Amino acid sequence: MGNLVGHDQTLGWWGTGWIFPSRVGVASSSPMKPPHTPLPKLRLCWVVVQSQALLQVGSSFSPMARQSSHTTSLRVQLPLLCFLLQAVILILFFIFVRYNHEVDSSLWHQGNHSDMDNEFYFRYPSFQDVHTMIFIGFGFLMTFLQRYGFSSIGFNFLLSAFSLQWSTLVQGFLHSFHGGKIHIGIESMINADFCTGAVLISFGAVLGKTSPVQLLLMSLLEVTLFGVNEFILLSLLGVKDAGGSMTIHTFGAYFGLVLSRVLYRSQLEKSKHREGSVYHSDLFAMIGTIFLWIFWPSFNSAPTNTGDGQHRTALNTYYSLGASTLSTFALSALLSREGKLDMVHIQNAVLAGGVVVGTSGEMMITPFGALAAGFLAGTISTLGYKFLMPILESKFKIQDTCGVHNLHGMPGVLGALVGALVAGLATHETYGDGLKNVFPLIADGHRSATSQAVYQLFGLLVTLVFASFGGGIGGLLLRLPCLGAPPDSQCYEDQIYWEVPLEHEDEVQRHLRIEDSETQA
Repeated sequence: MGNLVGHDQTLGWWGTGWIFPSRVGVASSSPMKPPHTPLPKLRLCWVVVQSQALLQVGSSFSPMARQSSHTTSLRVQLPLLCFLLQAVILILFFIFVRYNHEVDSSLWHQGNHSDMDNEFYFRYPSFQDVHTMIFIGFGFLMTFLQRYGFSSIGFNFLLSAFSLQWSTLVQGFLHSFHGGKIHIGIESMINADFCTGAVLISFGAVLGKTSPVQLLLMSLLEVTLFGVNEFILLSLLGVKDAGGSMTIHTFGAYFGLVLSRVLYRSQLEKSKHREGSVYHSDLFAMIGTIFLWIFWPSFNSAPTNTGDGQHRTALNTYYSLGASTLSTFALSALLSREGKLDMVHIQNAVLAGGVVVGTSGEMMITPFGALAAGFLAGTISTLGYKFLMPILESKFKIQDTCGVHNLHGMPGVLGALVGALVAGLATHETYGDGLKNVFPLIADGHRSATSQAVYQLFGLLVTLVFASFGGGIGGLLLRLPCLGAPPDSQCYEDQIYWEVPLEHEDEVQRHLRIEDSETQA
C-alpha cells in the first residue's frame, strides 16, 4: 500500500492536502488539478468524497481481494450443478412419479371414502413439525459459529431443498414402485424429510470447511446410500427403527465423521479464531435447539402406526428429552471448575434424549425406561463434548465441527442397543394384539424375540458399514480441487461465498490484515 500513495498515474494528483483519484480502477495519464473552492466546507466535502474513492481503489488490494478466487469459482460451478441436478430430477419425475390413491382425485373418489379417511389428516400435523425441525431446527442450531450464520442457514436450506426431491425418487424406487411408476403421498414427504435429516447431520461434521458444490455432491451420494441402507434394514431384515436411531442418526453421524476424516485439514489452525461463538450466535443456535426439542416427539412418532403406537412413541420421547436435559445441565456444571454451564452442552446434549429412543420409542419400554435412556444419553453426550471430541481431533484427525458424534453418533448407537434389548423381551403378554403392529414377524411366528434382537444388532452393523463406506467414497470425491473448497485460512467464513453487510466485511478485512502481517513477520 505504501507505494500506491502519491503515484500520479494510478491515483491522480497528490499534494497540499488534496487527493484526486482518477476513475476508480482505471489509470490516468494526465494528473487532475484541484478546483477552486474558496469555502472551507466545500473543500472538506471534496476531501471526504475523494478519500472514499481512494478507499475503494485500495480495497482491491486488500488481503480478502487477493484471496477472492474461491468466490468467483462458484459462478460457473454452482449454477451448472444446480441446473443439472434439477433438470435430471424434472425428467425423472415426469417419467416415473405419480400421485398415490389418496392424492389422485379419480382414484380416491372411486371408493366409498370420507375425507377423514384420508391419511393426510393423521400425518400432516406430524409432517409440519418434522419440516420445521429440518429447516429451522437444524438450520439455526448450526449458527453458533461467529461468522458463518449465512452459510449455516443458507446451505442447510439448499441441501434440504435438493435432498427432499432426490430422496423421493430413491425411496420411491425402493419402496413404492408399482406398475412402472413411483406413487407418492404424505408418507413420501415424511420419509424424504427423514432422509434429509441424515444429510444435515453429516453437514454438521464438515460445517465451515466445504463449499456448496461439495455439499450438493455429498448429498447426492448420501441420499442414495441412505435409501439403500434403509431398504435393507426395514424391508429385507425386518428391523424396527421408526424414529431413526440407526437409519438417520447413526448413519448420518458416521458418514459425516468418515467424510471429515478424509477431508482432514492439517493447517486448520489458521481459521481456529473463527471456530468459536459469540454471544448472539449462541443465542441464535439456542433457538434451533428449542425448536428441535419441542418437535422431537412428532419426529419419532410421525411414521409409526396411528393409535397406541404413535401415542406411545410421543410419550416416550417426551420424557426421554426431559431426563436428558436434566442430566446435561447437571454434568455441565459439575465438569466446570467454576461450576458454570457450557452453552455447547446445553445446545446439543439436551437433544440426545430424542435420539436414543428413535428405535425403541414405539416399543413397550415403559415410562421408567424412557427416563433412564434419556438420562444416560444426555450423560454420554455431555461427556463426549467435554472429553472425547478433543481426542477425536488430536489422535484420530477427525475435525467434527458440530460434534455430531456426541449428539447423534453415540446416542444413536445406544438407541440401537436399547431397541435390541427391548425387542428381545417382547412377548404376547406384554403387547397383546398390538404385537402385530410393533413386531409383525414375531406375532406371525416367523421370528422369535431373541432372533428379532439379533436382527436389530445386525442392522446396526450394516448401518455402520454403509455409513463408513459412503463417507470414505464421498471424501475422496470432495477432495477434487475444482469444487471451490475454502482455503485453510478462510474456513468458517461467510464472506468467501456470500455478499455480507459492510460492518461484517470491515471486521473480516481487519482480521485478514492482522493475519497477513503475522505471516509476513
